[in-house]
Amino acid sequence: MRLKVRAIMTAGVLFGAPAGTALGQGSFTQVTTGLTKPVFVTAPAGDFARIFVVEQFSNTTGRIKIFRPATGTTSTFLALTPVSNSDEQGLLGLAFHPDFATNRKFYVNFTDAAGTTNIREYQTFAANPDLTEPATARTLLTITQPQANHNGGWIAFGPDGFLYIGMGDGGNRDDTGSGHVPTVGNAQTLTGTLLGKMLRIDVNRDDYPGDATKNYGIPSGNPFAGGGGEPEIFAYGLRNPWRNSFDRSTGELWIADVGQDVWEEVNYQPSSSVGRNYGWRCMEATHCTGLGGCTCNAPALTLPVYEYQHASGRCSISGGYVYRGCAIPSLVGKYFFADYCTGEIFTLNPANSSVTPFQSLGFGITSFGEDAYGEMWCVRSNGRLYKLTPTGTPQFLDCNANGRPDCWDIADGTASDNNDNGVPDSCDPPCPADFDGDGTSDFFDYDAFVTCFEGGVCPPGKTADFDGDGTSDFFDYDAFVVAFEAGCP
Repeated sequence: MRLKVRAIMTAGVLFGAPAGTALGQGSFTQVTTGLTKPVFVTAPAGDFARIFVVEQFSNTTGRIKIFRPATGTTSTFLALTPVSNSDEQGLLGLAFHPDFATNRKFYVNFTDAAGTTNIREYQTFAANPDLTEPATARTLLTITQPQANHNGGWIAFGPDGFLYIGMGDGGNRDDTGSGHVPTVGNAQTLTGTLLGKMLRIDVNRDDYPGDATKNYGIPSGNPFAGGGGEPEIFAYGLRNPWRNSFDRSTGELWIADVGQDVWEEVNYQPSSSVGRNYGWRCMEATHCTGLGGCTCNAPALTLPVYEYQHASGRCSISGGYVYRGCAIPSLVGKYFFADYCTGEIFTLNPANSSVTPFQSLGFGITSFGEDAYGEMWCVRSNGRLYKLTPTGTPQFLDCNANGRPDCWDIADGTASDNNDNGVPDSCDPPCPADFDGDGTSDFFDYDAFVTCFEGGVCPPGKTADFDGDGTSDFFDYDAFVVAFEAGCP
């Protein structure tokens, strides 16, 4: 890909988007309210009927709610207690196993009553996929947090099938104080701490059978799998990565790292790279902090692809996703992110790193997410759930005129696409060579025609009179052979 030029822009460049105005061919539309401190929204692959929303806490209970768009109803999938309930603690992350449809496993990231980060596995009931079976709880990993803030909280499975875990530096100012490595900080320390890092583990095996507190494996491609640092580390130099994502089309990783005094940043990691150092605490975005731990602007550091200032009320970035849905073609490939305090949403074009104001929803955008179709959603701390929907005249392809994008119909089985051309078979022009009607031209068509021609059973709607002259004879056979050799487009 792209991003060969780093575009760094100040907040002043972003002025000019009127509140509530959506630019482009889409806007985030409110779908439901009444959620409690929602901090994440997602859906398992292939699950087109349900949206899962993570509620941070209510008193000392964090919950995962199921929202069904078709009916507008909400139910509780998991109630987890006790969780700690400071502003940046609680139930923070959710990830479904790539094989969730068969093994029913999913994973949560939460801080317990002591403030310790827990990565825990659960399964749903076999007889009821809308409920979690509490007895299946299994803790994979715990990480002590020295302070109550900068917990990170995001987890997700990458395209490699491994679980990624975003960890903040442990809190406090300047990555210092109790529980922080003196003169260096946690984010720049490779041994003895997992704080300030992006971690990667294998949930499908246990490399520590003698250690009941570590129930996972280490991918061999991790940069310190062979030594020199904690083997779980995938990348480091992060302050508080608040909402990250994988581009479902390219596999690239986007990390939104919350700044301290002045600068918020967006980081980008190609799918083929590991071991990147994003610079905190010697750098806040592209700016030197004067703190130790690394050398400011050293060639080994990976600088952000975008940064913005705390100005006009802006205070904290909420990272998002690259839009890969098909309902709004003009937005495909754009990276969405927001500022928590102002509620402004922006898009970043990875082709040239330009940033454009998109929409303002108001205070408290905590997270974006994707459904099984690849369409984008977001949540606000006031309990509201939104979906990115087309505005104006729809631009999506809808060849069967059912009011839905064709790719939705193909994805959820509403329409077939046997020839994998991205168009429902019902919209494809007739192909004479596709005699059995399965959307492709292959030996089965030849066999079906011969069977029909010899007086056997013909496919529905087909006869041996291939040339349509009213008789079945050698000319029909010859006409079919010509069509079969031409194949289907």
